[in-house]
Amino acid sequence: AMDSGRVEVDAETLALFGIRPADFDGRVETLLALTVPEDLPTLMSVVEPDHLSIGDRELDFRIRRPSGEPRWLRLRGRLLPGGDGHPARLVGTVSDASELRSGVNDVARVQRLAAALSTAGTVRDVSHAVVAALRKPLQADRIALAELEGERLVVTVLDPPEPDAWPELWRAEWRSEWPDAPVRTMPTLAAALREGRAAIWPSGTTLEPALADVGPGGLAVLPLPAGGRMAGACLIGWDDPHHFGPDERALLTAAAGLAGQALTRAHALDAEHELVGMLQRTLLPRRLPRLPGAVAVARYLPTTSGLEVGGDWYDVIPLPDNHVALVIGDVQGHNAGAATLMGQMRTALRAYAVEGHPPDVVVSLANRLLADMETDLFATCCYVDIDMEEGSAWYVRAGHLPPVLRHSDGSTEVVDAEGGPPLGVVRQADFPMSPLGLRPGTVVALTTDGLVESADLDIEDGLDRLAAGLAGSDPAHLGLTADALLADANRSDDVALLLTRYDGMALRPLRESWTVWRVPEAVRHARRFTRRVLRAWDVEEEADAALLVVSEMVTNALVHTDGRVRLDLTLVGRRLRIAVADNSPRTPIKPTSIGWEATGGRGILLVEAMSAVWGTVPVSGGKQVWCELPLSDTGGHRAADAAP
Repeated sequence: AMDSGRVEVDAETLALFGIRPADFDGRVETLLALTVPEDLPTLMSVVEPDHLSIGDRELDFRIRRPSGEPRWLRLRGRLLPGGDGHPARLVGTVSDASELRSGVNDVARVQRLAAALSTAGTVRDVSHAVVAALRKPLQADRIALAELEGERLVVTVLDPPEPDAWPELWRAEWRSEWPDAPVRTMPTLAAALREGRAAIWPSGTTLEPALADVGPGGLAVLPLPAGGRMAGACLIGWDDPHHFGPDERALLTAAAGLAGQALTRAHALDAEHELVGMLQRTLLPRRLPRLPGAVAVARYLPTTSGLEVGGDWYDVIPLPDNHVALVIGDVQGHNAGAATLMGQMRTALRAYAVEGHPPDVVVSLANRLLADMETDLFATCCYVDIDMEEGSAWYVRAGHLPPVLRHSDGSTEVVDAEGGPPLGVVRQADFPMSPLGLRPGTVVALTTDGLVESADLDIEDGLDRLAAGLAGSDPAHLGLTADALLADANRSDDVALLLTRYDGMALRPLRESWTVWRVPEAVRHARRFTRRVLRAWDVEEEADAALLVVSEMVTNALVHTDGRVRLDLTLVGRRLRIAVADNSPRTPIKPTSIGWEATGGRGILLVEAMSAVWGTVPVSGGKQVWCELPLSDTGGHRAADAAP
């Protein structure tokens, strides 16, 4: 009845809809609620025919019964007029059309699979989409999906995932390669891949052992074609005897074509993701160094949006005299150019730091370098120089977030001090240094804006949240602290985090320095200074070796360089470090051979022979040649009593 929506239906029609007569309320809406959404508009145009003429109607539509079973139905009817000439009643029959149409939900399954594959970004996403679209609708007991790499099939997903659900032969290569992986060892599978068509074997078919137990009641092998090649294969197996109808075969063929194309796209995307990740990992430190009197951990989270590679970086740089530089920075943009520039800036800052410049000079030199480069990008960074012996630190900000401190008593502090502009914006810029007071147990946190800023969070609130997270953390476990702080990170941007806990040095080195004047008695004065220092440090047995090394190193500096020469002696533990700095950047070269008549060239060979290790480092436009002499355990030196 068109006016009330009431409908009179016999028991046979209700059975088609899967409704018992006792449960039917007589409303047409109850029947319409079972209609597949895609077919509902057409069906509504029949039952609400405001603009339709009187006459016969015929329509096929799909329903999903309360049990979940899909079905095609065919409606044949006639619209009968009322007293005013408008349609008043729809009278007709409903019959089962499943035998006359393709599988009731095959089209919908393919549509849903196509939609799922269009958003699948990785090979694993594609595999799970195929499993979701096929296994339950086909009532299969197991599905395996694999990529074809050369002549080997590499498994991407097994469903169900439990090893016990699969033949024993599969378990040796569980979730890696196909059992007896070379395809040529499985003729049935090789033939299906060669022909490129879905192959179906009913119950009782003789197959090779690697395939037989996958589907004892029936097995379907779907080659996954893509662009003239085979991207992989999909196996679908049933335990109980399974009947393969023509509609099911058509569904499998359509699904295989969609999955093959998606698998190829996802494989290329995975390769690009791996390339981006490899680039990022290459530009960041592989591991952090061991620090005297401190522990540092770092975390980096790349953005999850697309294939973007970011410019966030961090670094920990050991410096002479037990200083350590902590660096964190961010280059504008998310692309290969930003990542490349990030690598250049990290290298430049490390080089300037190792040369021995103070923090403000290091950052100023990096700023000039970036300003002189032909790039439109800029960078921000925060540079912290910590004296591990004294527990003091100086830091410089170049448009970057300030450090956040967690003190030993659990209180936190967002350090607020003046900073300079981002690197590369103004060639001549000031980068003021600000002090940091550290006590044993203090944690220094450096991060990028991806951790403390998002569309819903401004930087100030984000820094406060970071400080609160540090306050509630256990500084004894920096790795767990870093992971907890990153738990709610904004994944639409890169995030770098560097945590350093200052513990203080258990053994503070003893240091003495001497400026070597260029006078005829210069070497004798240097030896006299060294003897006096070693006597004060109670170093007796190795004194002669140390005096010989000092003589050779000071002589080389005076003969081969100009300008100031400085001698530094350091005693820590059972090692004596002797270092001579001069104004020449040229590294001393060890001769490969020396004739008996030669009058020089033996200095470096003597230093190498007398010391455990030696080397040279650039220092402020010059260099420092150094060596270390191991001291005997019986020596009465005082370094062990020099704890802070």
